[in-house]
Amino acid sequence: MRTLVHLSDLHFGRIAPGVLAPLTAQIGAIAPDLVLVSGDLTQRAHSHEFQAARAFLDALPAPWLAVPGNHDVPLYDVAQRLLAPLAKYRRHFFDQIEPVYVDDEIAVLGINTARALTIKDGRINVRQMALIRHRFAELDQIHPGRTKIIVSHHPFDLPAPFGRFDLVRHAARGMAMFADCGVDLLLSGHLHASHVGNSSARHQIDAYAALMVQAGTATSTRGRGESNSFNVLQVEAACITVQRYSWHPGRAAFGPVKSVTFTKLGAIWSEVNAVDPS
Repeated sequence: MRTLVHLSDLHFGRIAPGVLAPLTAQIGAIAPDLVLVSGDLTQRAHSHEFQAARAFLDALPAPWLAVPGNHDVPLYDVAQRLLAPLAKYRRHFFDQIEPVYVDDEIAVLGINTARALTIKDGRINVRQMALIRHRFAELDQIHPGRTKIIVSHHPFDLPAPFGRFDLVRHAARGMAMFADCGVDLLLSGHLHASHVGNSSARHQIDAYAALMVQAGTATSTRGRGESNSFNVLQVEAACITVQRYSWHPGRAAFGPVKSVTFTKLGAIWSEVNAVDPS
C-alpha cells in the first residue's frame, strides 16, 4: 500500500494566515510515501513566490511531484508569457514540467495543462497524448501491474453543475486515451472545489471508469466558499481510500472529514462506502 498526500492550488503570494505550519505538521503525522501537487503553486508567477513554494515543499517529510497551473504562467509580463511562459517554474522547480515517479506499486505521470494564450483554461494536445501512451507502454513492459496515476492542474471530469467548459480542453479524447492505457486515478485542482467520484457519468467508455479526485486549495485565501483542504489517499492494487482533511479555524489545525473507499473490478472503479468522522 502507498500513502499519498494530494495538495493543490497553493497560491504562494496569497497564503491564508496560519495554515502553513499546521499543514506541514499534519503531513508529517500522516507520513506519506509521496506528495503530489496539482498546480498553481504561485499567485502571480513571481520569483519570490516560486522560492517560497519550493522552500515549503522541500521542508515536507516526503518526496514530492508537482505540475504547473495557469497561475504559474506570468499574467502581466506579456513578453515572458508568450515567449517563455514557464521559465520561472522551470528555474525554481524542475526543467521537466511533466515529471514521472515510479516505484514497486505506483506509476505517476504529471501533465502540463497550462498554456500561454489563455488566462485560466487549460488543454491537453495530441503530442502529450502520444507521449503518455508511449510512457505507459514502456512502464507496462518494465513495471507491469502498477496503479497508474495522472496528475494535472485542470480536471478531466467534474460533477454537475460544472459543464464541459470547466474541463481541460480535449477532455473526452484524453479520457479515451487513458482508457486505452488503463489509467486508474486522476488527480487535479484548479476550481478550489473538493470532489471524489468515478468518470462513468460524463465519460461513458465501455468497461472503463477511472477514479477522479479533485482537491480544494490547501493554503490560499481564495477558498471560494470551501475551507482550506487537501486529500490523503491509501492506494492498493484494487482498493483506494480517499480522505479529505479540512482546516478548522477554532483548533488552528487540519482534521479528517469525509472518507470514501473505491474498489476496482476489471477497469472500473466504483464507490463501496463513504464515512464522515464528524
